[in-house]
This record gives sequence, C-alpha cells and structure tokens, in this order.
Amino acid sequence: TPTIIPDPITIIRDVRTLSRLETIQYTIEKVITAEVGQGEFGFLFGDRLLFVAHGLVIAGVDFSTLENEDIRVEGTNLFINMPSAEVFIATLDNDKSYVYDRTQGILTKGDQNLETQARQVAEDEIFKAAVEDGILEQAQKNAENFLGLFLQNLGFSDVVFIYPLDTD
Repeated sequence: TPTIIPDPITIIRDVRTLSRLETIQYTIEKVITAEVGQGEFGFLFGDRLLFVAHGLVIAGVDFSTLENEDIRVEGTNLFINMPSAEVFIATLDNDKSYVYDRTQGILTKGDQNLETQARQVAEDEIFKAAVEDGILEQAQKNAENFLGLFLQNLGFSDVVFIYPLDTD
C-alpha cells in the first residue's frame, strides 16, 4: 500500500464571487483507448491502455454580466435580457474513473504520460458529448422555467426573456 503524505502548506490562489444558476447536470461514461508504438513491433515497444472515464458536466446561466438596463419592469411585466447558457464544469470523477486494462511491450517500461493524456482526452470527449446531446439548450430552458416561476411568485404576471438575437 502506498504512503501518501500531503504537504501541510495550502495556497489559495483565487477567490471569486459567483452569480451563477446551475440548471442541469450530466453524468457521462466514456471509454478511451490510448496507445503508442502499436505498429509492427508493438509487442516489443508498445503501450496501450483502456481508460473508463466517468465525468460530470454542469451547465447553467451566469448572471454576472447583467447590467441594470438588462432588466426592465412595465407594470406587472418583467423583461430580462437573458445571458446564454454555458458549461460551468466538465470534469472527470476520479473516484469512479479507472484504467481497465494496460498492455506494455516486452522491452518497454511504458509511457509515463499515457494515462494523463487519456484523462485529458476523456474530459474533452465528455464535454463534447454533453454539448452534442443538447445540454446548453436544456440549461437555457431550465433557467427560464425556474426564473419564470420564481419571478411570477414575486408578483410579476408575465416574465419575458430576451436574447441577443431576438428582436422586439
């Protein structure tokens, strides 16, 4: 069993105030094959691994860009220039991700960076899969539904969301 000793010094690099509304979360599993030296002499010098990646993608709307003029009230109606949905987090769940299989050539110690490269590709692929599946569109709809109901409960009879491409 390895002994792991964290350094007792922790450095906090950045603290920011956030104005985000997270409206959807995807949990995705993706299998990644990473290999080097798999040519004719792969059995001697090659390195190949199968990585099972479990990832998390969270999307929503960031309200930090809203200005006073982006919200206007006309009677009991509320008009909001709504920011577009964006992906806030696309990351691997390291507790659930693992190397399923690794095969190394007889005359090699393997590529030290192969798993790291597989993890980086996995994060990119998890992000792409969520976007292709429509996470941004669903995040936008969820934000509208949540805010619309919330603001109507505050007394606004109609809440209208306006987007940059919309024309009044």
